[in-house]
Amino acid sequence: MKKDNSTFLTPSEIVSELDKYIIGQQNAKRHVAIALRNRWRRMQVPLDMQQEIIPNNILMIGATGVGKTEIARRLAKIADAPFTKVEASKFTEVGYVGRDVESMVRDLVEQSVSLVKTQKKEEVKEKAYLLAEEIILDALIPPLQTVDSTSSTQPTHPEGNEETRKWFREKIRTGELDDKKIEIHIQQNSVGGLGVVGPNMLDETSLLNLQEMMNSMMPKKMRKRKITIAEAKKILVEEEAAKLIDMDEVKEMAIQKAENAGIIFIDEIDKIASTGNKGGADVSREGVQRDLLPIVEGSSVTTKYGIVKTDHILFIAAGAFHLAKPSDLIPELQGRFPIRVELTNLTQDDFCRILKEPKNALTKQYQALFEAEGNQLVFEEKAIDEIAEIAFQINSEIENIGARRLHTVMSHLLNDLLYKMPDQLKKGTTVLITSDLVKEKLNDLVKNKDLSKYIL
Repeated sequence: MKKDNSTFLTPSEIVSELDKYIIGQQNAKRHVAIALRNRWRRMQVPLDMQQEIIPNNILMIGATGVGKTEIARRLAKIADAPFTKVEASKFTEVGYVGRDVESMVRDLVEQSVSLVKTQKKEEVKEKAYLLAEEIILDALIPPLQTVDSTSSTQPTHPEGNEETRKWFREKIRTGELDDKKIEIHIQQNSVGGLGVVGPNMLDETSLLNLQEMMNSMMPKKMRKRKITIAEAKKILVEEEAAKLIDMDEVKEMAIQKAENAGIIFIDEIDKIASTGNKGGADVSREGVQRDLLPIVEGSSVTTKYGIVKTDHILFIAAGAFHLAKPSDLIPELQGRFPIRVELTNLTQDDFCRILKEPKNALTKQYQALFEAEGNQLVFEEKAIDEIAEIAFQINSEIENIGARRLHTVMSHLLNDLLYKMPDQLKKGTTVLITSDLVKEKLNDLVKNKDLSKYIL
C-alpha cells in the first residue's frame, strides 16, 4: 500500500481533518476515523491474516442535511481513496429495468482508475511537457526536410534554425506567446454517442463503458485545429502523458486500490426497507436488499478492467429512517452493518458555526464570489446570528432539511446584490451585511409564513 501522509493519520488526526469541514457529529467522526485507520493496520499484518480482517461497515442514522454524505466524502479525500455515492432507491432487483447493484462497484473502479491515471500522469508530466513543447515548436518553425541515402525524408534542424527554436522555446515557457494561434493535429474519438432502444435498455454507466470500449477498438483519428498556444499546451500535455503511461499497470493498481481502499456510500437505504406490507413494493424492496447482500458480504464483480473482489471495500450506508426502522431491513443485511451511529439534529448554534468555521463555510464562499468582482463582503456577527436563527426557525416550522436550509436562506439574502454588482457597484466597494438588512430581506417572509421560496 502506498505510504503517504494520509495513510498514517491517527484517528484523532482524521477527526481533526473532518472538523475543518463538518460541525459536530463527533461520534460519527470517531467511528469513520477508526474504520480508516483500520485500513492501514490491516496492511501491516501478515498476508494470511489480512484476508481474515474484514471492514466493520457503518450504518448512519440521521435526518437529511446533518452531514452523513459529507463525512463519507471527506473521509475518502483524506485517504486519497476511490469513493462513490449511490442511492439505494435507484436500484431494482435483477430482471427489472433500472440500475443493478453491481453498477456501484463498476462506478468505484472507474473512480479508482481516474485516481491512478491522475497520479501516473503527474509522474510523467515533465516529460510530456517537453514532448508537447516540441510539437508546438514544429508548428511555429517547421523543421527543414532533407533526403538521406535511403531516400527517406528526415526532419533536420540546422544551426540557425536551432537558435531560432531556442529563442521561441524560451518565449513559450515564459508564456509570452500564449495568445498566438497555431495549427496542430489533435486526436478525436471515432465513435459518437450511442443509444440503445429496446426492452433490455442499458443504464448510463453501461452505455459509457460500451462507448469507451468501441473507441478503444477503433483507430484514433487526427484532425487539424487552429488554437492558441496556451490551449495547445493543455491538450498536448494531456495527450502525450496518456501515451507515456502504461494502462495495464494503471488497471492493475486501480483494482488493488478499489479492493483495499475503496469506499461505497449507500444513501437512502431506509427507502428499500420493508414497511410491514407483504406484497407489491415491499417484495421489490426486499429483492433489492437480497441483491445487495452478496456485494456487501464479499463477492467478485466483473468490470471492464477485470474482476474486483468486494470483501475489503468499506460500505457506509445512511438513511433518515423516518418511516422505517433499521430493524426493518432483512436480518442478513443488518448483520453486515455492525457499527450503527445516530447523528444528532443541528441546533441554532450549530448553524452559526457552520456559517463561520469550516474551510468551505458559506460566508467564505460568498466573500470569494464578491472578491471575483473586485469587491468585499463583510458580515456583522449579529447578522450571522440572525441568519442562523431564521434558517433554524424555517426548519422547525416547515420541514427539517438540516444545513441545506442555509443555502436557500443565503441565496435569498444575497441574490439581488450578486445580480446588481457588476453594473451598479464600483470596484473596491465594501458591502456590509447587518442584522437589520437580514431582517428586512428575510423576516417578512417568516412572519407571513410565505416560506415557499425556501422549500427546495
